Amino acid sequence: MKKYEHIYKELENRILSGQYPVGHYLPTEMELCEQFSASRDTVRKALSLLTKEGLIIKSQGRGSQVKKQELINFPVSELSSYQELVALHGITSKTNVISLDNLIVDDELRKLTGFPVGTHVFRITRQRVVDNVASVLDIDYLLKPIVPSISREIAEQSIYAYLEKELGLAISYAQKQITIDNARDQDKILLDLGSDKHVVCIRSKVYLADNRQFQFTESRHKLEKFQFIDFARRKL
Repeated sequence: MKKYEHIYKELENRILSGQYPVGHYLPTEMELCEQFSASRDTVRKALSLLTKEGLIIKSQGRGSQVKKQELINFPVSELSSYQELVALHGITSKTNVISLDNLIVDDELRKLTGFPVGTHVFRITRQRVVDNVASVLDIDYLLKPIVPSISREIAEQSIYAYLEKELGLAISYAQKQITIDNARDQDKILLDLGSDKHVVCIRSKVYLADNRQFQFTESRHKLEKFQFIDFARRKL
């Protein structure tokens, strides 16, 4: 483990254990240099990792302040759009459309999405920034025979609002799979993972009321930002 990684882990432990409580300022960079017998550049690298993890906020002239950690409830059993969750929880969020592509489903894509080979689909890649932290990477595939057109502007807002209100589609249910995946190169580029090597991945096949699948979504989440909840009732 490199020196800055050791400092980062030690400071992370102090924050998570409550030794440095929410609102508390960490020791100054010079004090940390003395504590860890490290250069200022090394300390700054460690503080940069803490910032990326969303554990501290750095402000000019005031130092590094421990940030309140709030997990966002993500209801697994519900079929809600991201924008609906943002509105429900009052989340400060921004959506960046990374790409909007036209694809023809090949055998590999068939295995992933469930769409037949030769089908035309849109692929929309979106980055969700929550509280200034890139926390979610959504990759949506939409069946073009059902969704014949879509724009970047629509993708920046709410695709479901467009499908239901503009196209009149009756979105009904989804089949979901939740896994802990190794972080891919795309995750490392588009998510603020810090030292994380894994993401929570939710893969969903989404169907209309007439049982036609029109969407496949792969939603990749930063581990520390969300908690995934469900409601279960015992069958008598």
